[in-house]
Amino acid sequence: MNHKNLTVCKANKVVEAGYKLSLNEQRVVLACIGQLDSTKKLLATDEFELSAKDFARLFSVSDENAYQALIDVTKSLFNRYVVVDNPYPDRPKVKRLEMRWISSIKHLPDDGKVILMFAQDILPYLSEIKNTFTKYKLEHVGKMTCIYAIRLYELLMQWHTTGKREVEIDWLKKQFQLNESYDRMNNFKARVLDPAVADINTHSNYQVSWTQRKTGRRVTHLTFTFAEKQPAIPKPAPKPKERTIMGVSESDIKKQAKVGESWEQAAARIKAERRAA
Repeated sequence: MNHKNLTVCKANKVVEAGYKLSLNEQRVVLACIGQLDSTKKLLATDEFELSAKDFARLFSVSDENAYQALIDVTKSLFNRYVVVDNPYPDRPKVKRLEMRWISSIKHLPDDGKVILMFAQDILPYLSEIKNTFTKYKLEHVGKMTCIYAIRLYELLMQWHTTGKREVEIDWLKKQFQLNESYDRMNNFKARVLDPAVADINTHSNYQVSWTQRKTGRRVTHLTFTFAEKQPAIPKPAPKPKERTIMGVSESDIKKQAKVGESWEQAAARIKAERRAA
C-alpha cells in the first residue's frame, strides 16, 4: 500500500450525512475508501484489506496498538450506520436513508489483518462519482486525534475553492450526532469546536479560524475561514563577517593599498586618513 498516494473521495451527501464514528472507526473506513478508485464501479463483493502494519503507518501509532485497534474496531464498526437526508433526486418521497458502512468483516489474526466489504447502499456514494464530491489526501488527516476534526475538515474541503463556509450550529450538532450535553455553547466550544480546529491547524495542510454569528440574542451560526498552509521560505544564510585589520575591512585595504605596503601598513594609513578627514 502506497501510503502517500491514498486519496479519500466521498459524495457530498455522505460528507454532510449524520453519523458518529470513533477515531479508529473513522480511520479504518477512510483507509478502505482510500484504496478504491472513485471513478470506477464498486461492487458489494469487492474486498478491502487493512493490516495492522499499514494502520500503524497511516495513522502514526505503534504496531502493538495498531492490531488491537483493528480488533476493537471490528467489534463495533459492523453496527455503525450513516443517515442521508433526501438521498435520491429521482425519488423525492424518500426523505431519509439509513445504511451501514460495511456489510462484512473477515478476520485474519495470523496475518494481523482484516478484510472489509462496503454495504450495498453506500456504494453509489463512494464510486462512479461524477460531481458534487469532496476529495483529499488521507495523509492530511492521518495524524488527527479529535473525532470531530476529520468531519470538520471534510466539511471545509467541500468549499476549499472559496476558503470560507458558514454553517448552522444546530445542523452541525445533528450531523455529528451530539447529545444534549452539547446544547450550551461553552460546552460545544470547549469539547468539540476548539479541539477540532486545533487538530486541523496542527496536523492538516490547512489553517482554520472561525467566528460566530447571532440571530437575535442567540449564537446560531459559525463562519469558518481557511487557507492552505504555504511552505516555509528558508531564510538566506547570513553573509560571513568580513575580516578587518585595525578596524579597516580587507576589501578597503585591497582597493587602497599602495605598491610596497603591507596590509598592516595600508590599514594604519587608511585609518589615519579617515581620522584626519
